Amino acid sequence: MKKSAFIFAALMAGAAAPSVAQASCASLWSERNQIYKDAGYCFKTARAIRAFGNAGCSYDDINDVPLSARQRAAVRDIVAEERRMGCGD
Repeated sequence: MKKSAFIFAALMAGAAAPSVAQASCASLWSERNQIYKDAGYCFKTARAIRAFGNAGCSYDDINDVPLSARQRAAVRDIVAEERRMGCGD
Protein backbone atom coordinates (compact mmCIF):
# COMPACT_ATOMS: atom_id res chain seq x y z
CA MET A 1 0.00 0.00 0.00
CA LYS A 2 1.38 3.44 -0.89
CA LYS A 3 2.24 5.65 2.05
CA SER A 4 -0.45 8.18 1.11
CA ALA A 5 -3.08 5.44 0.83
CA PHE A 6 -2.04 4.22 4.26
CA ILE A 7 -2.42 7.72 5.71
CA PHE A 8 -5.92 8.08 4.28
CA ALA A 9 -6.90 4.62 5.53
CA ALA A 10 -5.58 5.49 8.98
CA LEU A 11 -7.48 8.77 9.03
CA MET A 12 -10.67 7.08 7.89
CA ALA A 13 -10.23 4.49 10.63
CA GLY A 14 -9.95 7.28 13.18
CA ALA A 15 -6.20 7.09 13.78
CA ALA A 16 -4.58 10.00 15.55
CA ALA A 17 -2.63 12.68 13.71
CA PRO A 18 0.86 11.17 14.32
CA SER A 19 0.37 8.98 11.24
CA VAL A 20 -0.12 12.13 9.19
CA ALA A 21 2.82 13.86 10.85
CA GLN A 22 5.20 11.32 9.34
CA ALA A 23 4.13 12.07 5.78
CA SER A 24 5.94 14.35 3.38
CA CYS A 25 4.36 17.49 1.97
CA ALA A 26 3.99 15.82 -1.42
CA SER A 27 2.14 12.82 -0.02
CA LEU A 28 -0.12 15.06 2.07
CA TRP A 29 -0.91 17.15 -1.02
CA SER A 30 -1.67 14.01 -3.01
CA GLU A 31 -3.83 12.53 -0.28
CA ARG A 32 -5.86 15.70 0.18
CA ASN A 33 -6.43 16.13 -3.53
CA GLN A 34 -7.27 12.46 -4.05
CA ILE A 35 -10.19 12.95 -1.69
CA TYR A 36 -11.42 15.82 -3.84
CA LYS A 37 -10.78 13.92 -7.08
CA ASP A 38 -12.80 10.95 -5.86
CA ALA A 39 -15.67 13.32 -5.04
CA GLY A 40 -15.68 14.93 -8.51
CA TYR A 41 -13.78 18.19 -8.06
CA CYS A 42 -12.55 19.96 -11.23
CA PHE A 43 -8.97 21.01 -10.52
CA LYS A 44 -7.67 24.45 -11.46
CA THR A 45 -3.89 24.24 -11.06
CA ALA A 46 -1.63 22.74 -13.69
CA ARG A 47 0.01 20.54 -11.04
CA ALA A 48 -3.30 19.02 -9.91
CA ILE A 49 -4.58 18.58 -13.45
CA ARG A 50 -1.35 16.78 -14.39
CA ALA A 51 -1.59 14.56 -11.33
CA PHE A 52 -5.32 13.82 -11.32
CA GLY A 53 -6.85 15.07 -14.56
CA ASN A 54 -10.34 16.44 -14.81
CA ALA A 55 -12.11 13.61 -16.61
CA GLY A 56 -15.53 13.09 -15.10
CA CYS A 57 -15.30 16.08 -12.78
CA SER A 58 -18.54 17.77 -11.75
CA TYR A 59 -17.74 20.53 -9.26
CA ASP A 60 -15.92 23.76 -10.11
CA ASP A 61 -16.24 25.21 -6.62
CA ILE A 62 -14.42 23.25 -3.93
CA ASN A 63 -17.13 24.27 -1.44
CA ASP A 64 -19.73 22.44 -3.53
CA VAL A 65 -17.89 19.10 -3.46
CA PRO A 66 -20.05 16.60 -1.54
CA LEU A 67 -17.78 15.17 1.15
CA SER A 68 -18.83 13.09 4.11
CA ALA A 69 -18.11 14.32 7.62
CA ARG A 70 -15.28 11.80 7.80
CA GLN A 71 -13.75 13.04 4.54
CA ARG A 72 -14.04 16.66 5.66
CA ALA A 73 -12.31 15.76 8.92
CA ALA A 74 -9.53 14.00 6.99
CA VAL A 75 -9.05 17.05 4.75
CA ARG A 76 -9.03 19.32 7.81
CA ASP A 77 -6.37 17.14 9.49
CA ILE A 78 -4.25 17.00 6.36
CA VAL A 79 -4.44 20.79 5.86
CA ALA A 80 -3.48 21.34 9.50
CA GLU A 81 -0.48 19.05 9.09
CA GLU A 82 0.53 20.76 5.85
CA ARG A 83 0.48 24.10 7.70
CA ARG A 84 2.40 22.69 10.65
CA MET A 85 5.06 21.33 8.31
CA GLY A 86 5.22 24.58 6.33
CA CYS A 87 4.15 22.92 3.10
CA GLY A 88 3.53 25.26 0.18
CA ASP A 89 0.91 24.59 -2.46
